[in-house]
Amino acid sequence: MKKQLLCIVSLLCVALLHAQTAYKPTAANLKNREWFENARFGMFIHWGPFSIPGSGEWVMNERNITVANYTRLEKFFNPIDFDAAQWVSLAKNAGMKYITLITRHHDGFSMWDTQYSDFDIMHTPYKKDIVKMIADECHKQGIKLFFYYSLLDWRRDDYSWWTGRTGQGTGRTVKGNWNDYIQFMKNQLTELLTNYGEISGIWFDGYWDQTAPEGAADRTPRIDWHLDEIYTLIHQLQPQCLIGNNHHLTPLPGEDFQMFEQDLPGENKGGLNFQKPSDLPLESCVTMNNSWGFNITDTSYKSPKQLIDLLAKAAGYGANLLLNIGPMPNGEIQPEFVERLRWMGNWMNTYGESIYNTKGGYMRPQDWGCITQTDNKMFVHLLQPNRDSISLTNFPAKKIGKVYLLKNKNAVPAKLNGSTLLLTNLPAITDEEPDTVVVIEFN
Repeated sequence: MKKQLLCIVSLLCVALLHAQTAYKPTAANLKNREWFENARFGMFIHWGPFSIPGSGEWVMNERNITVANYTRLEKFFNPIDFDAAQWVSLAKNAGMKYITLITRHHDGFSMWDTQYSDFDIMHTPYKKDIVKMIADECHKQGIKLFFYYSLLDWRRDDYSWWTGRTGQGTGRTVKGNWNDYIQFMKNQLTELLTNYGEISGIWFDGYWDQTAPEGAADRTPRIDWHLDEIYTLIHQLQPQCLIGNNHHLTPLPGEDFQMFEQDLPGENKGGLNFQKPSDLPLESCVTMNNSWGFNITDTSYKSPKQLIDLLAKAAGYGANLLLNIGPMPNGEIQPEFVERLRWMGNWMNTYGESIYNTKGGYMRPQDWGCITQTDNKMFVHLLQPNRDSISLTNFPAKKIGKVYLLKNKNAVPAKLNGSTLLLTNLPAITDEEPDTVVVIEFN
């Protein structure tokens, strides 16, 4: 298998020498982008040996754990309660259309049977390929699969740690060959895109480690990431595979979607996302509490109301919501996550029409809520409590047909004055009904 993969990589590297810098997505890629924009809701899974200390996925960097000491976690990672079918079913029943799985985070641990590292799932007591189990179950249940892959590595000597912003306290002294690291990533990505069936996207992270902090005037990377080679490799292995990079910059050539971390597109409330939304498909990745990886002290769980607001407003911006879970090291998903996901699934059974297959509204989300729309329907999401009416200014010049509540089809009083549409007698926002959705049909 290793020789076969090396052959594949060698042939593709030759092809890369002739690759054009100007990226032209294939028909399969464009079709997958269209699916992605219609999906609107996905699950992010942060899980690995970093879950064991119960202090989030950045524990190695934050506690300055040396490579030698951190590697010992490999011997403790034995998720005997992990059930791929349950995880995928939970996502599916929540109304999620895809899963983005951590395959390798900044700690360098590979969650699959890789031939290019000994720090992987097969060297744990568990000795089972997590990526394969999730991939097989996603394919079985009809859920699309994305792979998160870290460009940054706090463990390897050949990663340019001496120019990076993080990972300075892990005890490394050897400055390895950067080109070896690039080849290592190509080898691993080839495995992931060769051995696990159809993969809908690669979700990169860590590019920012080699740039000035977010908001700086110049964020030119201090090293050559060889992105043109890496992106071309991915698109040649699986042309439909979408590429996104969480660099917090304007999308680079070869990228197929744009993500925003802990924020809705263009809002930048968290101070990470100074980039403007592009014309590519958009995604907001958000935690359900304040942590990505398992954090035993973090009980700041978002309420169902907060989660529905995020989902609706993301769709109002024309973006997907990628909602994160950080399972426990034994493979069990915390009941707080499960309860909220089941709640959202029930909500989507009633209101999914206003989220799936919609575009962002003709106006950006407002304090009162947001709008999603299709060619012949507009969905007004009233999210602000204690408000029984709403005025929609600059309303499109279309002939209005029926106006009603999505939940029960009850008519809603609507009056058009010039270019302002007034909707009145709207029901109150409650814990059980956190989003009043009004449907406006056009003739």
